[in-house]
Amino acid sequence: MRSNTRKNIVYSLVLLLMVALVYTWRNREQTPEVTLDEPSEAGKITLAGKTMGTTYNITYLDQENRDFQTSIDSLLVVFNQSLSTYIPDSELSQFNQKDTLEFNLPYFPEILNASKAIYTQTNGAFDPTVGPLVNIWGFGPTGPELKDSVDIQTMVRSVGFDKIEFDNQKVIKNNHEIYLDFSAIAKGQGVDVVGKFLTSKGISNFLVEIGGELVARGTNDKGELWKVGVNRPEEESNASELFSIIALNNKGMATSGNYRNFYVKDSVKISHTIDPKTGYPVRHNLLSATVLAKNCMTADAFATAMMVMGTDEAIKLADSHTELEVFLIFSKSDGTYGSYTSESLKPYLSFITE
Repeated sequence: MRSNTRKNIVYSLVLLLMVALVYTWRNREQTPEVTLDEPSEAGKITLAGKTMGTTYNITYLDQENRDFQTSIDSLLVVFNQSLSTYIPDSELSQFNQKDTLEFNLPYFPEILNASKAIYTQTNGAFDPTVGPLVNIWGFGPTGPELKDSVDIQTMVRSVGFDKIEFDNQKVIKNNHEIYLDFSAIAKGQGVDVVGKFLTSKGISNFLVEIGGELVARGTNDKGELWKVGVNRPEEESNASELFSIIALNNKGMATSGNYRNFYVKDSVKISHTIDPKTGYPVRHNLLSATVLAKNCMTADAFATAMMVMGTDEAIKLADSHTELEVFLIFSKSDGTYGSYTSESLKPYLSFITE
């Protein structure tokens, strides 16, 4: 009996040890992707992950070496639950399926207010109600829906941000066909949400990037402004092939372009940028619009509006909004690139020479 008791105790200890090892191993595998650089005075921390169907990269300086990955991931999950068109029960999806919605999260009213202001300032070039046309042309959650029977002109009559009403409690459609799609501004808002979170934690030096949209505050670990690249506007180029580098002086930055997100049908390139007024993909020589603003949400929306407008109208818009800094890349008649840079941005921009 005493021998059996000892065996049972030994077996129990071995079993507990094995459970502990398995638990430790699983937790090791699930540890967030955090890179702590060698200890330095600044305490540089780099985080990476996935959200909104793309990736994010965050770098911040913290002498306490705090890891905010779990908190940021949780924050982005809630953000997506408010504004994603890919989540069937998100607040945005619920509104698109019916005619009214009462808000439960803070992000929907915030993006509506920003959208209304930029819709007005761009004379409708930025319009989140263009969603049905985005879907029809094949750039929505369900893929291409364009059929011979589709009447684009009829659909255009159901587009217009002035066809919805909202306050801080609810949003209402004046037209049942209204469908909102914030893909041209939501990543920028998400960047700002993460930036505000870091600021609330006492972090004053950081760079947040989601799907190419960014916000920078303060300086990097070398005491310099955060520097980011603008890609060459070519289909075959990769992330390492840069056209220019911009130093971000406490600004949000977004770039919109038609050189990657497109498809070809009947030898015609179909761009993902849809003109809300015509209902058709844009066709002009503006290849890339980079906008710097006080926050990334504003930059994101204006960059989209400029890609709708084309080069000449985008330059006019930039000249009339001195609070924005703009860098445009366009194709010239001889096949070479031309560019436009706001005067206030020139000291912060450098071109890559080949």
